[in-house]
Amino acid sequence: MSRWKGLPESLDHRVRHLVVQLRRLKDHSGLSLAALAARTSYSKSSWERYLNGKKLPPRAAVEALARVCEADVPRLLALHEVAAQAWNAERPGPSAETAEKDEAAEKPVPATAAPPATAAPPDTAAPPDTAAPPATAAPPASGRGMPFGPLVLGALAVLVAAGAVLLVARLWEDANGIGRGAGAAMSAGGTGAAPAFTHRPGKDFGCRVQRRAGALYAGHSRTDTAVLGSGASGWDVVEAQCLLRHQGYDPGGVDGIVGGRTVRAVKRLQARFKLPTDGIVGPDTWKVLRR
Repeated sequence: MSRWKGLPESLDHRVRHLVVQLRRLKDHSGLSLAALAARTSYSKSSWERYLNGKKLPPRAAVEALARVCEADVPRLLALHEVAAQAWNAERPGPSAETAEKDEAAEKPVPATAAPPATAAPPDTAAPPDTAAPPATAAPPASGRGMPFGPLVLGALAVLVAAGAVLLVARLWEDANGIGRGAGAAMSAGGTGAAPAFTHRPGKDFGCRVQRRAGALYAGHSRTDTAVLGSGASGWDVVEAQCLLRHQGYDPGGVDGIVGGRTVRAVKRLQARFKLPTDGIVGPDTWKVLRR
């Protein structure tokens, strides 16, 4: 695994979460920055800025990396959408689309020769006895408003946009464990809506660790694939903290936020089981936690 530099402390946790996942994809692919640049339309220096939190990667760069690494493209694009909102809110200036155009300008584009101009045909004189037809007046405008077709198209466009917003929100909630109530994911017959996760300073969530079908569960989440880095929050984090405490590694509290003590607890667990000690809960760390 690559030895990455620490991300800036001022980086928003939503941007940090996106960058951590992009780093993991790059590491798992085994590609160097130069090889990544060769397989995408972004330079090596651009990838260095993106993966060190110096600059928000454009949407197309995230999609290109996901496709090269054969990752879940819609999920990464949803994380990028949320990270872009946080980035633009803290740094008013050029948008992600403008940044994408700037990055694309780094690679030269071969100039194409303009087609030769064609000579205009010589003017021909009109026959002396030919008169131009009289102009016809435009029909008076009716007072019935817009035609039916444009109204339908406009309504469909509004519905499509609303659906896209809901999809992005749902993907972001799934990625961060938001919307899973304590124990709701573990109940077999529950039909009510699970409460949204809310962090309350000083409050610890309860842990009831039980073994089911050969795996340990604390009653907050069933995930074994969520990636939880520093600053992540949600019911997945509560589940991981409960399992860490059960395994004998104190996360400093079961509050649903990945802080410094939780990261150190994860590193101690990873070191014991010969995993990369990056302090990030990923699929391999989940396997150990649920033993």
